[in-house]
Amino acid sequence: MTDSLPDVELKVSSHFPQVIDTLTELVAIPSVSWPAFDQIEVERSAEKIVSLVDELDFFDSVELLKASIGETQDLGQPAVVARREASTGYPTILLYAHHDVQPPGDISLWETPPFVATQRDGRLFGRGCADDKAGILVHLTSIRILKELENTPNLGVVLFIEGEEEYGSPSFDNFLSLYRAKLESDVIVVADSGNWDTSTPALTTTLRGNVTFKLSLRTLDHALHSGMFGGVVPDSFTVFSQLVSSFYDKFGSVDIPGLDKTLTTDLSYSEARIREESGVLPEVDLIGSGDILSRLWTQPSITVTGVDFPSIENASNTLVPEISARISLRVAPGQRAQDAFQAFSRYAEAFLKSKAVYSITDVSTGEGFVTDIQGWAAKSMEKCLSEAFGTECVEMGVGGSIPFISSFVDVFPGAQVLVTGVEDPDSCAHSPNESLDLSSFQKAITAQSLFLLRCNQKST
Repeated sequence: MTDSLPDVELKVSSHFPQVIDTLTELVAIPSVSWPAFDQIEVERSAEKIVSLVDELDFFDSVELLKASIGETQDLGQPAVVARREASTGYPTILLYAHHDVQPPGDISLWETPPFVATQRDGRLFGRGCADDKAGILVHLTSIRILKELENTPNLGVVLFIEGEEEYGSPSFDNFLSLYRAKLESDVIVVADSGNWDTSTPALTTTLRGNVTFKLSLRTLDHALHSGMFGGVVPDSFTVFSQLVSSFYDKFGSVDIPGLDKTLTTDLSYSEARIREESGVLPEVDLIGSGDILSRLWTQPSITVTGVDFPSIENASNTLVPEISARISLRVAPGQRAQDAFQAFSRYAEAFLKSKAVYSITDVSTGEGFVTDIQGWAAKSMEKCLSEAFGTECVEMGVGGSIPFISSFVDVFPGAQVLVTGVEDPDSCAHSPNESLDLSSFQKAITAQSLFLLRCNQKST
């Protein structure tokens, strides 16, 4: 057995053309898990992955599994679960990714067909190529290399490829409960994040939590003529806009009592970089206070993501009595999402007293994540990433949320959870022209192959 970098790199290089071909096949399956799309494609995607796993001839069992959604009898999307038991005294590593993808969105904004993987300038373009079908190929290829470089692997491996992450993983908690014994492991590697840039690897150590809800407020029992009553009688939009404006201080940072925040981080990130990566118009100032990464990773944010209100085409000269909005509250890592929601609720109740009658419904919460970077698995993964990329691995946060990670932590409290990934700042995940940097993709496969080979030498 060898776990030397040159030997692993040579193996990865020899397999890489086939890896790209397989990824191209997966991208061609439009496995959008949202109910409005053809769910047969999600089934087809899962069946394709089963065939790829079978080809490895590595696992003791390979299954296509589903679980119910909440307390209903409705089943969630298909997941692939494969398990190989560890030899006595050796750890078991669970490798997670998801095979469903975001909808393509406005096709006219794509420079290439979204479900035709297209290579250009060292990148592969296509929906799901980075998020997260490349993660699947990182897992499959690293397992293949483990098998080829180690004649009798002692390491236990669980492969868990979910089929509904992009739709919020509605059956995930039931799935973990139902199939806990099949998923039991010592280390969980979640390949659904990214790197600092295409040449600098990262381990994601924090994620913000999330609370989404619908807020409706009413000021009148019917619409009124805006000329006859405007200026005295409050309309719903005026009160709503006052409420939203009150969420922020003069710099644009969320300023609601009870919401946690940290104003500094360990990495630097320039204003020029955030402008380039986000597309903020040159004429527009950034918002918030504290260093930029703290605003992205460790401070709360509140965004109105949708509003039910008359459109311009349907506008009339009236005071509109009611408005409803969808609101996304991102929660600083370490604060429970329910505690943050309660803080928001107290604030809204105090602010809207005597201003409007309101309700908050359709509440959904997802917990944030803070990893233990002192565990042996985290240290090993960082070392492997540093070797594979030839650049020191950094520890970074992510402003988004991956709520199912907290479910992993709850069900498997003794497992070390490592969040890795293949995306980079130009990947445009969830957006038109999603893409994958092929060079860093190859290095990510090398890093995980090294990690599995070294875990194979570690007896517990």
